[in-house]
Amino acid sequence: MTAYASSIAEAPAIREPLHVPVAHLVRGGVVEGIHYGSVVVLAADGAVEFRLGDIEAAFYPRSALKPLQAVAMLRAGLPLDGELLSLAAASHSGEERHLAGTRRILELARVTEGDLRNVPDLPYGTDVRDAWVREGRSPSRLAQNCSGKHAAMLYTCKLNGWPLEDYLDPGHPLQRTIAETVEELTGQRVARVTVDGCGAPLFSVSLHGLARALARITGAPAGTPQARVADAMREHAEMASGAGRDVAALMRAVPGMLAKDGFEGVQVAALPDGRAIAVKIADGANRARVPVAAAALVRAGIDPAALAGFEGEPLLGGGRPVGSVRPVPALGFSAGTRSLTDRVDPGAPTHA
Repeated sequence: MTAYASSIAEAPAIREPLHVPVAHLVRGGVVEGIHYGSVVVLAADGAVEFRLGDIEAAFYPRSALKPLQAVAMLRAGLPLDGELLSLAAASHSGEERHLAGTRRILELARVTEGDLRNVPDLPYGTDVRDAWVREGRSPSRLAQNCSGKHAAMLYTCKLNGWPLEDYLDPGHPLQRTIAETVEELTGQRVARVTVDGCGAPLFSVSLHGLARALARITGAPAGTPQARVADAMREHAEMASGAGRDVAALMRAVPGMLAKDGFEGVQVAALPDGRAIAVKIADGANRARVPVAAAALVRAGIDPAALAGFEGEPLLGGGRPVGSVRPVPALGFSAGTRSLTDRVDPGAPTHA
């Protein structure tokens, strides 16, 4: 056992997370709803600089684990870089470039779409999905948003002589390798293993551990598997997500930052100097994920002006803005002369 491995902490507690309010749904000056969740901000030295809610309870990061899974596959010999490596860590929109990239990984592995074990689905991107439906196209494994990861998993197995048929079994050599990497990078044992929406094993860690892992990936020395994943995702942000996706826009807005979202309201982001944030919205709401993550990044020292486009969508009444989703005061921030959490006319009607 290495010295690093011996420093891995025990698994986080499995309990009902002690989430707290992290965002208010404000309509016409009245709090109409509350989003609960948890937030952690890490300083450059890894210390917890700010926290809200329960950052130590076990939870499922969902697709926010993909950068860690990609690191594990590189360590196991996966020879991808650039766009294809970004796709291996992607929750892609199902655009033609994503489908073509996944086909290319399958070709390199000398396997076919029929070898994929992810679930058939329509494209994740709204516009792409709508076009797909209009054209009468059926769900496919290639279009499913995790297909790049699954193709990379097959390629890793092929290179190592591991079985292909059961590559999603938690006891498979690939998945054991991924679990070890997750534990190393998060600094804690996995609390529980279940199945993600795509069919791959999903590892439960803490929000704190997730932030720590992405900080270690983003701040790793050049040329390491961690740095290769960070470089690929930052340089090819739309390959890791899709056109118009907020996570790609976030990486463009803050140069050098690595960011990844996950289903059920998960967001993680980190900077090369070690600063990192992680967010979990208890009810899984995307409308709260983005503004809360932006507020956490300001807490981490990012210039609020760089995040002016991430305050969230306005609430409409009669077709015009009458409210917004605002981070709670402990997380609130401003850009320029206007608060990013209060851009609605306070005299707007209180009904819609």
